[in-house]
Amino acid sequence: MSLKIQDITTAIAAYFESVQPQAHIDNVSIDSRSLQNNASTLFFALPGQNRDGHYYIPELLNKGVVNFVVTHIPETVSGKANFIIVNNTLQALQDFAAYYRQQFQFPVIGITGSNGKTIVKEWLNYLLSPDYNVIRSPKSYNSQVGVPLSIIGINKKHNLGIFEAGISLPNEMQKLQHIICPDIGILTNIGTAHDESFTSQKEKTLEKLKLFSKVKLLVLQKNEAIEKLLPATTKTFTWSFNNTGNVLVNKLEKASATCLEVIYQDTIFSVEIPFTDDYAIENAINCLMVMLHLGYSHEIITQRLAGLYPVELRLQVKDGINGCTIIDDSYSADYQSLKIALDFLEQQKTHKKKTIILSDIFQSGFTKKELYKKVKELLRTHKIGRVIGIGETITKKLADFPNFFAYKTTQEFLAQYNSNAFEDETILVKGARSFRFEEIVVLLEEKTHETVLEINLNAIVHNLNFYRAKLKPETKVMVMVKAFGYGSGSYEIAKTLSHHKVDYLGVAFADEGIALRNAGTMIPIVVMNPESSAFNAMTAYNLEPEIYSLRELKAFIDLARKKNLWNYPIHLKLDTGMHRLGFEEHQLAELIALLRNNNFVSVKSIFSHLSASDSLQFKDFTTQQIDLFEKWSTQLIDALQINPMRHILNTSGIYNYPNAQYNMVRLGIGLYGVGNDPTEMKHLQNVGTLKTVILQIKEIEVGESVGYSRKYIATQKTRTATLPIGYADGIPRAWGNGNGYVMINSQKASIVGNICMDMLMVDVTNIDCKEGDRVIVFGKDPSVVTIANTLNTIAYEILAGISHRVKRIFYKE
Repeated sequence: MSLKIQDITTAIAAYFESVQPQAHIDNVSIDSRSLQNNASTLFFALPGQNRDGHYYIPELLNKGVVNFVVTHIPETVSGKANFIIVNNTLQALQDFAAYYRQQFQFPVIGITGSNGKTIVKEWLNYLLSPDYNVIRSPKSYNSQVGVPLSIIGINKKHNLGIFEAGISLPNEMQKLQHIICPDIGILTNIGTAHDESFTSQKEKTLEKLKLFSKVKLLVLQKNEAIEKLLPATTKTFTWSFNNTGNVLVNKLEKASATCLEVIYQDTIFSVEIPFTDDYAIENAINCLMVMLHLGYSHEIITQRLAGLYPVELRLQVKDGINGCTIIDDSYSADYQSLKIALDFLEQQKTHKKKTIILSDIFQSGFTKKELYKKVKELLRTHKIGRVIGIGETITKKLADFPNFFAYKTTQEFLAQYNSNAFEDETILVKGARSFRFEEIVVLLEEKTHETVLEINLNAIVHNLNFYRAKLKPETKVMVMVKAFGYGSGSYEIAKTLSHHKVDYLGVAFADEGIALRNAGTMIPIVVMNPESSAFNAMTAYNLEPEIYSLRELKAFIDLARKKNLWNYPIHLKLDTGMHRLGFEEHQLAELIALLRNNNFVSVKSIFSHLSASDSLQFKDFTTQQIDLFEKWSTQLIDALQINPMRHILNTSGIYNYPNAQYNMVRLGIGLYGVGNDPTEMKHLQNVGTLKTVILQIKEIEVGESVGYSRKYIATQKTRTATLPIGYADGIPRAWGNGNGYVMINSQKASIVGNICMDMLMVDVTNIDCKEGDRVIVFGKDPSVVTIANTLNTIAYEILAGISHRVKRIFYKE
């Protein structure tokens, strides 16, 4: 991209105030935190749910960014940069992308549906890239923001585009159609996703079909109900498993593959794909249809479809050997996804030392010289300390890069691999699929058993923004990451929260805060249950104590005096009814006396804790707590002549009592996807999914028992599966004996017998499964709320109880 800023202004019909009217733009950004922002960046100040992009303009100016799209110019930066002024910055981004798309005339494939969009896109890229220079949506960039950012990646060397479009609300698809302008459309499976936003399935289908309003051809599975909704002028290319459609398909399943007999234009040929599930078969057929339309021979179609592979859509964070953190992106290597991965590396790094293991890069649209010049600049910008290049091209093009180590093949690297060469660093592993970098990840990854708790960082951010949307823009947010992040893993979640600019983190004990500091967390941390013996360590690590008693306050002031501390931040807790910790009314006078004219400490905040904000039957009691807090905190503020933050709302308080948000709120369990009522839960996304595998399958005869104490005795011939997870991993023993279940291949498998320390057994008599198959212990179904309700406990206990020996994997879609 190389565009004049004045041309952009004209294209989006905006007003221009400039200091550098001849500026050229070669990069677009919506994220102030990206290290890729520079003097040639055009920053769109998009509105946020809590704080919009205009807030970060002064910070960006200091980083050298001088070109902005805004709805208004903040007073502090007037006359200091180029400003394109519009009514709506998101609309401006979309209009700019539509303008940029029109600069290119090559064919574009547009994909939508409820399921399979990204897989079809990635498979088409694999199938067509030997013959085309493909530009495609990176990862799952299919939203109102993601589509424009995808389009902006086009350059003059591309000659085929493949873009996916997703919608969650009415009246969104027309905007995406205007941006993508597809020539060929693909409609994948339409399921139940986002049904709640539409009055009917028909309304949702009509909305999706808007993407294809101007296509020359639409590929879809034969469906008369959908075809009736299309304009009469839309040319379709359909397939089916029966006797209708342009292409007929018969399928024969094998052990681990599916043979497709394809009948098209009076010819018959066979294709074998390495999948047996229905969705994968449908996605593969949609790809086959595109290849038929583009004129590929049956031989090439057969050859290439046989090489289809499972698509990994996620960037995963894993614990590595020797104290390393591994970011696994080992299935793709193109320029656009490299930029995304490097930003994710910066967000998730746990060490100052950063290493990247990178293969040859494909499908960039640049010449090799241009591409690797850009790659070098990205690596410099992100301060990558060591680069391990694998491939014939990268070893030549990056040979002069500082601290560069070259290997022609993955096998050559593996042959020379030395585990001691990696220690206390964050390692991004990014390679094209043909390089088989998953073998490198296996070596670098810390070895644990096959039970894992997968943490969805996208869901963390979604839930954070859901609660932020209920707050005033100026209200600060403290997020609780105590108890190992409610069992989810505190370090990685803290990094994500820091990246999304929360104001405070809350931990229970000093050692939790120290661990976060050692992991590189810099934002303020409050220790909610400090012990006097830990005060010295807290001040050494810049941790801020909750002060809840006169004894504790005197002890901390004594320490501050001995260490010559000045105005050290403390947080006063008032007991308005929880009766756990905190100052009561009769202690306020002595508290004021201790703090008056005391310069050793500074009251950073005053807060209290609601005991029943999740239950509206106690609304009067909660209101009384809020009233007491207002009265007592005002008394302290007036007597001490201070202006601290005040906060009393927890997660359920934010949802039920937003009028009492004061200066800050404390977000806890809601961040992790657990609300306090069904309405709230509908807006939250599941964060943690606990997975394991089937170790062994057994046939149990009538009268035989399973597990300790013979709690389960078969009344009929039964097939059981043994799973490597038990109460030592955090699965409540009471969840056994038919009370609970797991999900195997989308079916419920009841837990039989007593749950053991390291294993449990389930009934798979009516489930098609085999040893090694994946098992969902909890996630969307069963959810931790389901488990908690069954066991008459709370979701907190289930989440916090997951053992540290269970490996956590953090991922971003």
